[in-house]
Amino acid sequence: MSLTKREIAKEVAVRIGSTQTDAAAAVQAILDIMAQELANGGHIELRGFGVFEIKTRKASVGRNPRKPENTVKIPARKIVKFRAGKELAAVLEKNS
Repeated sequence: MSLTKREIAKEVAVRIGSTQTDAAAAVQAILDIMAQELANGGHIELRGFGVFEIKTRKASVGRNPRKPENTVKIPARKIVKFRAGKELAAVLEKNS
């Protein structure tokens, strides 16, 4: 099961007693702020939930499994890494 941005906005609207339109705008604003911070090389720390940070994955050499003699250079790239906080980790451990 997955949760969409629209479903999050609906739940936020119910919890704070707002309209779905206002809640959707708030959710979008939060996501925009997070994306901008990560794009600027920063990290996002949500205490109890987790930390989002940018890591650089090293360049590597890949191979086609069907033709192992062919190698492909995979360039270095940036990825977003998430580390769960203590409270989230405890909830996940309890539910597993």
